[in-house]
Amino acid sequence: MHLSQRVQSLAESATLAVTARAAQLKADGVDVISFGAGEPDFPTPPHIVAAGAQAMRDGHTKYSKPASGLIAVKKAVCGKLRRENDLEYAPEQIVITAGGKNACHLVLHAMLDPGDEVMIPVPYWVSYPEMVKLAGGVPVFLPGDPKDGFRVTPDQIRGAITDRTRMMILNSPSNPGGHMYAPEQIRAIADVLQDTRITVLSDEIYDRLVYADMPCVSVASVSDDAYQRTITLNSASKTYSMTGWRLGCVAGPTDLVRAVAKLQSQNTSGATTFSQIAYAAALDGDQSCVEEMREAFRARARFIHTRLNAIPDVQCNEPQGAFYVFPDVSGTYARLGVSDSQGFATRLLNEAHVAVVPGSAFGMDAHVRLSFATGMEQIEKGLSRMADWIARS
Repeated sequence: MHLSQRVQSLAESATLAVTARAAQLKADGVDVISFGAGEPDFPTPPHIVAAGAQAMRDGHTKYSKPASGLIAVKKAVCGKLRRENDLEYAPEQIVITAGGKNACHLVLHAMLDPGDEVMIPVPYWVSYPEMVKLAGGVPVFLPGDPKDGFRVTPDQIRGAITDRTRMMILNSPSNPGGHMYAPEQIRAIADVLQDTRITVLSDEIYDRLVYADMPCVSVASVSDDAYQRTITLNSASKTYSMTGWRLGCVAGPTDLVRAVAKLQSQNTSGATTFSQIAYAAALDGDQSCVEEMREAFRARARFIHTRLNAIPDVQCNEPQGAFYVFPDVSGTYARLGVSDSQGFATRLLNEAHVAVVPGSAFGMDAHVRLSFATGMEQIEKGLSRMADWIARS
């Protein structure tokens, strides 16, 4: 059967591939410690589950009307953005999507024409380049310096702009780097892009999971110009441990949001209705569950950072947000007899039964990504195995 060039050129999600391989080994009886998937290990908070269950009992099991999202849920998103992000949006500027990935996909398809360039800081989330290419765009990579916390500079951005530049993707806090852009750095980026035709796609799905002593600033909040040129994405998945509920949102200028809504009407027909009602309950309800998860992630972040840096020839920046570390393990390559992050990750999984994601999937082959969205006992066990395996190799 013929397959399109589009799908043949598409790379598989490395994070999902690692998770699948680890799951297969576990099914075969192997005791695998997986640092692969970015999925909180906490259950969805009970009051959110109860809201979703009640919505089903109340008959909210039909198509979303409108397809762009229930009005009550859009209002809940507007309230969150006002309270937490200093952003004023009306419901008609919001689309509720089937997850954050779907939100990103829809925006890129709504905005990009063939050959349009999209600036993507490195390291990047694995799906950004592939989604840009699927939409006909051209990824332009801006390498972040690990010594500066992987953050790209205004000068780098300025130097990468061409007549074809249409968009920049910014993810703070970052997957996979765990770094954040300080408020003054966000403003400096906005200043570079001011009065250009470049839109910022600001992926803020980790905005509540911050451990650094600084606020998470939304790009759209720093100036009127930034507000007009920024599309803000968020999601229920990470903040409320709702990955399987598949809820995301897009906030931005009305014309763009209408285009995204039109695409969604021909794509998924809208996010699941009872999931939307649960999302509204999450946004409007008691937020102590978020703080409890954040504090647990903060403790894990400090622990995993310290333990990784205690392993010879491994260097790791301290995560400022999200739930990932992205250590440089290239100092071990020579004695392990590997030449890249794929080789490192393959041997680590096969020999020590620890699953990590190769850094090549994120644009940096000297690194691997570990998610600490798993229990402390598993983290301790996995890091001990990794340290012992490196020591005896």
